[in-house]
Amino acid sequence: MITKIGLIAGDIWNYLDHHNHVAQLDEIVKNLNKDRDLLLMSLGWLAREGHVVLEGQSPKYSVRLTDK
Repeated sequence: MITKIGLIAGDIWNYLDHHNHVAQLDEIVKNLNKDRDLLLMSLGWLAREGHVVLEGQSPKYSVRLTDK
């Protein structure tokens, strides 16, 4: 499971890197076509590690790469 979370975290990071470093959560879920639960776990991991910032309020969260 942890390997899947890490791989999806890499997919999220690459997606953001190729889309002006910011995207809506729903857009990421739709375009990556991954299991939503695993995608959310991966986002939590990226946020905890300081690689992304989650902003806004439900259901319109945005995800942004940090300058790290």
